[in-house]
Amino acid sequence: MPKILIIEDDTAFCQMLQKFLTKNGFAVSVSYSIKEAEEYLASSTFDIILSDVRLPKGNGVTLLPQVKRESPKTQVILMTGYAEVKTAVNAIKKGAFDYISKPFTPEEILSVIKDALRSKVTDFKVSRESSKSTEAKKGSINFLKGQGEKSKKLQQYVELVAPTNMSVLLTGESGTGKEVTAKAIHRASKRNDQPFVAVDCGAIPKEIATSEFFGHVKGSFTGAIDDKQGHFEAANGGTLFLDEVGNLSYQHQIQLLRAIQERKIKRVGSTKETQLDIRIIAATNENLSEAVEEGGFREDLYHRLNEFSIEVPSLRDRREDILLFADYFLAEANSELDKNILAFSDQTKRILQEYDWPGNLREMKNVIKRAVLFSETETMFPNALAEGVVKGASKYEEVNFSKSDYEKERILTALKQTNFNKSKAAKLLQITRKTLYNKINQYQLNV
Repeated sequence: MPKILIIEDDTAFCQMLQKFLTKNGFAVSVSYSIKEAEEYLASSTFDIILSDVRLPKGNGVTLLPQVKRESPKTQVILMTGYAEVKTAVNAIKKGAFDYISKPFTPEEILSVIKDALRSKVTDFKVSRESSKSTEAKKGSINFLKGQGEKSKKLQQYVELVAPTNMSVLLTGESGTGKEVTAKAIHRASKRNDQPFVAVDCGAIPKEIATSEFFGHVKGSFTGAIDDKQGHFEAANGGTLFLDEVGNLSYQHQIQLLRAIQERKIKRVGSTKETQLDIRIIAATNENLSEAVEEGGFREDLYHRLNEFSIEVPSLRDRREDILLFADYFLAEANSELDKNILAFSDQTKRILQEYDWPGNLREMKNVIKRAVLFSETETMFPNALAEGVVKGASKYEEVNFSKSDYEKERILTALKQTNFNKSKAAKLLQITRKTLYNKINQYQLNV
């Protein structure tokens, strides 16, 4: 039975959530403060932690380092009623699995929890896959070839560098799809039948990073009960993707540089050297050149990683492709949630195109999935979208979401879907034919 810890200061909401999750087969513990949560974490291990962002005397995000250090396979889901996308994105960078905005439905939180439990977590977010498979790992975004200028430039760079063995540095904001781009490079390379190993450098505790990268032999230190293969060996022959490489400590930057230069490594506690044939792709959302100037990142390692640089553009800089991505996530959410939402209404499309998407593709995926869950008809209307997205779009374009406008759009959409058959349209709208005629006259619709 999966174990869940809820950290929430709203007693009534916490107890309601506990009751719902218990009924759905989870062993649930609750805490109303960070101090209480720390006491639970000191004595128990949990599969899932559901934590509110804002808590008395603290912030739910502050628990992440402790959780990831002491129980790396525990999935942390943040709950926020403040639509703080930047906070949530930063939390995901620090190791959170996902975030969910309040208010949410029971089905929505259950879906996120099941996603977290299904997520194949190996040692500290390391995934190994062969590009022989036709699909990326579940939950990833396929590399879509956009139609906009920046999307075409990105695709051009991927096709240009993929056949080479050059190290590639991917830059860009969180959530833009840097790992997806790395996989696209790997699949288009001569190593595409070899492993692709992705490592989240920000999620590896400093104390065991050497072992995680290079492996260890049994008995080399306390807790080394078996021989362990490191990420470099796992990727031998293929591609090693180092995500959030700017988070590496100075000591581990030195070790990484040596491994890349010499193309050989030794496991901790071993004298045997292993020859390496790997391609390095690194990614960061930080400015590494500034970090070099400030002394936080080694210049020689920076140049080793930056043989070819690609900036993965933000979603707001790819507005021509927003609906392309939205359609992709719509199809994905339909499949995951067993729904059949066929299209976005015109107003919904305008909102999606006007919103700034600070969390980029990752945020869009969550927004579309939530909206699919809330949609009751085959067309997605603005009322299914999160309030923060609607308000964010209204900053740039005054969008009128009055009841009358919403009704008019629903009626017109239903009529179009039924080829203007009023009886079928009324049935689709779940109203009588007489009511439909009254509405058509009321809004003076030319049908």
